[in-house]
Amino acid sequence: MKIHFIGIGGIGISGLAQYMHFKGHEVSGSDIAASAITKKLEKLGIKTNVPHAAEAITDQDLVIHSAIIRPSNPEVEAAHAKGIEVLARREALSKILGDKKVYSVAGAHGKSTTTAILAAIMNGSAIIGAESKAFGSNVRYDAASEVMIFEADESDGSFINSNPHCAIVINAEPEHMEYYDYNYELFYETYKTFIKSAPCRVLNGEDPFLAKLKGEVEAHWLYPSEDIKNIEFVLINDEPHTRFELKELGSFDVWGFGRHIAIDASLAILAAHESMDIEEIRTNILNFKGIKKRFDIVGMQQESVIIDDYGHHPTEIRATFQAVKEYANLKGFDKITAIWQPHKYSRTIDNLEEFTKCFEGAQELIILPVWAAGEATREIDFAERFKHYNLTLADTLKRSENKITLVKNHEELKTIDKGLIIGFGAGDITYQIRGAS
Repeated sequence: MKIHFIGIGGIGISGLAQYMHFKGHEVSGSDIAASAITKKLEKLGIKTNVPHAAEAITDQDLVIHSAIIRPSNPEVEAAHAKGIEVLARREALSKILGDKKVYSVAGAHGKSTTTAILAAIMNGSAIIGAESKAFGSNVRYDAASEVMIFEADESDGSFINSNPHCAIVINAEPEHMEYYDYNYELFYETYKTFIKSAPCRVLNGEDPFLAKLKGEVEAHWLYPSEDIKNIEFVLINDEPHTRFELKELGSFDVWGFGRHIAIDASLAILAAHESMDIEEIRTNILNFKGIKKRFDIVGMQQESVIIDDYGHHPTEIRATFQAVKEYANLKGFDKITAIWQPHKYSRTIDNLEEFTKCFEGAQELIILPVWAAGEATREIDFAERFKHYNLTLADTLKRSENKITLVKNHEELKTIDKGLIIGFGAGDITYQIRGAS
């Protein structure tokens, strides 16, 4: 087939596009602007148009678009005019994944990490919402295997169309509630539909919502406070690892620091154990080397370490920050500098009280302007709400070697070159902190 993906620069759509390209389909796409993702797709031979234009629609058999694309998009209109089938991503998933044995990972937090850990353990194709460092991509294609390891997305309800053989749910904390019209009953019912559609289920029994399903669904249950023991943080070749014991299955080492890493890894282990020997799992999990933008060490010298982290929700930031403090202690650093680029006005305002608490332990907090992601500007008094921190408000960052310079009103404020420096956010902070354009 000839398939065109609108919004191909998004990590989720790009994953589907790459997978269909590897399967042998003729794939093209478009986005509003060029990016690192569109450049990578071009290198794979996937033609991308920037910006969206009706001329990109020629003789394709199918057009697939991301959730944020509107009916007035010129390519959507052109496809309808030509009689070409147009599907939203959530509608296309059942067509793309329908013939696979899908291990589908869902949850508000930790799903990229859990999916990447599972992909390190198991053979098969994989589509992840972040780049796995183990294979340098967010997509792995295995034509010989029926297994698909898939990061499912609740933000547009598409996870219910992921054809799950095994539904792995880390947590069901309300997120992306604007899609569900802030209807919590609808949100939880959608999770329940996803879980019940899978014959195999691996669930975190200590999540408040999932705990209520205990008598309703059969599952492999994980109770972290009981099932995960003797957690310790160790450096292996100067890389962070979490060591823990899981149920009666023995001890495991997994890349990364934190109790949340042990939980993510445990859910992946239990899912894989349905079809794999535990000793093979224990060996294969060492293949996991982290994922890009999740506790991603992007600079290391004797006096400073720079980390890039995608965390953009207070729960994610709080969990990662615990790991940061452990790592700083093992490295012998006295100072932790947190740099936060808030992501979306709606998310920031909805969770503002929790955001004011999740950076506790930082010797300095730097806040960049909100990455709006297309939302209208709204007023937030960061100086007042975060005044209990050693706070600096900056416009941008500049990276040079292992130093971060803060810029405000086109003037350099100061340079940070000692201790542990970590940037949080899902906007362009990742490029700023890496010194990439």
